[in-house]
Amino acid sequence: MNKTPDKETPKNITEASSNFSNLDKMSVIEILDGINKEDGQIHLAVQKAIPEIEKFVSQLINRIKAGGRLFYLGAGTSGRLGVLDASELPPTFGVPSNIVIGLIAGGDKALRNAVESAEDDATKAWDELQQFKINEHDSVLGIAASGTTPYVIGGVKTARENGLLTACITCNPDSPISKEAEYVIEAIVGPEFITGSTRLKAGTAQKMILNMITTSLMIKLGRVKGNKMVNMQLTNKKLVERGTIMIMEELKLDKELSKNLLLEHGSVKKAIEAYKNA
Repeated sequence: MNKTPDKETPKNITEASSNFSNLDKMSVIEILDGINKEDGQIHLAVQKAIPEIEKFVSQLINRIKAGGRLFYLGAGTSGRLGVLDASELPPTFGVPSNIVIGLIAGGDKALRNAVESAEDDATKAWDELQQFKINEHDSVLGIAASGTTPYVIGGVKTARENGLLTACITCNPDSPISKEAEYVIEAIVGPEFITGSTRLKAGTAQKMILNMITTSLMIKLGRVKGNKMVNMQLTNKKLVERGTIMIMEELKLDKELSKNLLLEHGSVKKAIEAYKNA
């Protein structure tokens, strides 16, 4: 008698069928519980990737200190996550906007609307990188949940061929992009709640990893003191209030003097240094 072969897990896990059926017949609470249950796998998947993340960040720190930049390449959700992470660093850590740069297939228009076939051009990403006058200290991180996006693969492959440090974040094992990047960060989160909708678990995992990379990078670049964002930009009342409290706690000063110091010097770090050196 022939034995029915065990069902094998597809290599392209991000496109595998959902573990849940008949979503359209579920109640709202069943949908929410199902999504939450699936999200529970993300933490462990990212945790397994930490050794490779650490290797990449350790290389990245010295390259940034030497004048290099980190470029994100992505399409669709992955590209938007890269642009989001890059855009949050200047206000959070007070760094120039050209330290981490997010590029998305289709350009800025693709941040809000899908751009047809933009991700299918394997040469476009490298062409776009050339506009930034790439140097030997620069690094490229390709973000592709499936690991099959031509825009990202082509950019990472050519960047590595030209001597740049390269890495990728993907949610499929042994995907095409993993064969091109030097550091391969794989967060295998399993099939999505809605089959193929990588804005869900895969997107969350990618965002978590980007947070880990740039937060650890900024800390090691001296943009955090203790556990505080002492270089944040003072772009609204909430942040001015937060900065004032930081100075009060550090220097044991009253609120009015602390706020005046902050507004005079433009950052918590500069205000504290100026006071201590006065």
